[in-house]
Amino acid sequence: MLTRAVIDRTVAAALEEDAPWGDLTSEYLIPATATATAELVAREAGIFSGGEVFAAAFRLTDPRVDVQLVASDGEVFESGAVLAVVSGPARSVLTAERIGLNFVQRMSGIATLTARYVAEVADTGARIADTRKTTPGLRAFERHAVVDGGGRNHRHSLSDAVMAKDNHLAVLGGASVTAALLAAKARLPHTIHIEVEVDRLDQIEPVLAAGIGTIMLDNFSLDDLRTGVAQVAGRAVVEASGGVSLDTVKAIAETGVDVISVGALTHSARALDLGLDVRIDAA
Repeated sequence: MLTRAVIDRTVAAALEEDAPWGDLTSEYLIPATATATAELVAREAGIFSGGEVFAAAFRLTDPRVDVQLVASDGEVFESGAVLAVVSGPARSVLTAERIGLNFVQRMSGIATLTARYVAEVADTGARIADTRKTTPGLRAFERHAVVDGGGRNHRHSLSDAVMAKDNHLAVLGGASVTAALLAAKARLPHTIHIEVEVDRLDQIEPVLAAGIGTIMLDNFSLDDLRTGVAQVAGRAVVEASGGVSLDTVKAIAETGVDVISVGALTHSARALDLGLDVRIDAA
């Protein structure tokens, strides 16, 4: 998902936003002949993510800047660890610094938070998955970070799978949910997966009657989750969503659900504290 083309397009747009007419501070204060070496240093422990994105910020600013990645995506690091080394024209290093940091701090923060959720359910059979609650334009970046943290990706977009949620079912009004789902299945290619969200136990059987692959139990209590898992009885993948936090995720996993989708992985992750320590080498 996070291809070089996607990286370059998004990072180039970020650089254009940050320095549309150049970096005035560097151009007027830093000699054109000055070179610099900089280390990407962890101010706290975490999971690294976004190395190629970080490097792209410098490469697209000036191909003369060299970035050596010390850490790999998905690697655990401690506070004080050097994660990358940057060297090249000082003006270019300083121009790209903030954009490179913005991406790698955000992605490493998501990876680190995801790893905490994954650790909470490690002794269960549940998988932690992200949602579409991502920053517009950055979905590929944020979902890459989720995987680096040990999580799984949900459908990438509305075009990838059928997922009927409460608002879709509400539009059907009094129409039979089973009949509507069967009619949709008859028109869809056999490769398209179908998931349906329910918010009450009595909605489960009409959905299962249509042979749906995944059923989402949304905002169910723990007791209802256990009842729902028993009712589905392996006839579909069971996903739990709603009310998921680090305090609740283990108990949710222990109800026997297969997947737990967590919007907080991307919409509430804190940027990790990483810094770029720059040293001007010569002028």
